[in-house]
Amino acid sequence: MYLKNEIVVPSRNRLNPRGDVRHEDSTVSSSVQSCALIEGSTGCLTGRIATMTPKHCFLGFLISFLLTGVVETQSAHESLMPQRVHFQSRNFHNILHWQPGRACTSNSSIYFVQYKMYGQRQWKNKEDCWGILESFCDLTNETSDIQEPYYGRVRTISAGIRSGWTMTQRFTPWWETKIDPPVMNITQVNGSLLVILHAPGLPYRDQKGKNVSIENYYELVYRVFIINNSIGKEQKVYEGAHRVVEIGVLAPHTAYCVVAEMYQPMLDKRSQRSEEKCVELP
Repeated sequence: MYLKNEIVVPSRNRLNPRGDVRHEDSTVSSSVQSCALIEGSTGCLTGRIATMTPKHCFLGFLISFLLTGVVETQSAHESLMPQRVHFQSRNFHNILHWQPGRACTSNSSIYFVQYKMYGQRQWKNKEDCWGILESFCDLTNETSDIQEPYYGRVRTISAGIRSGWTMTQRFTPWWETKIDPPVMNITQVNGSLLVILHAPGLPYRDQKGKNVSIENYYELVYRVFIINNSIGKEQKVYEGAHRVVEIGVLAPHTAYCVVAEMYQPMLDKRSQRSEEKCVELP
């Protein structure tokens, strides 16, 4: 805001250049345009009337306005950025997950996903996850070289404002995927239990179109436990690489439950346990 002030000078006597006393009019009106600093406008002096031209005052106001707008826009961009962008991997199904930014209060936000392998300079768009409403994206096919590290990143657009990118930490499927427990089938054979184990399926297929086994990527150890329900006692009856296990020396007319898990010695990781399968011997 600018004030146009009319300065009134009281009547007084002055010496002219020849030394004579000259009496001036009682008032001298001078239309002096100046600006007063109102609410901290740039370029105007506090507490007194500055002698800047209207052009300079407007320029100072405009710069202040634009700087404020830039700060507010940057703040909006940061508050819209997706949060907790990370990979979740199970049996090499590699899914990118994230949460909405702090300023996203509605379901109108749309998301854009890119990915790249470690060492690559260019990011690649994930076409199926370009302008989506969901907060996850399947990058299984894009991260199929499981011993290579990858990155993913996400940005959002909400109410016409575009956020910056939020990037994951380095993700290597071979190290970080979680393996499901083995699938287990049980049959009774002459008073014994025959346990047949199957490794969980993977999303990959070989050249013949058959599903690739997880045993192609890891050394696996199977562990089988049996529970005598009459006494509630659990016992490990097998640990090894074979997928067919026979459990003998069982009491007749007794109910047993069997459970199994897999162990990865190289990574010192184990799967969760399978569901119990229970039978009662005749």
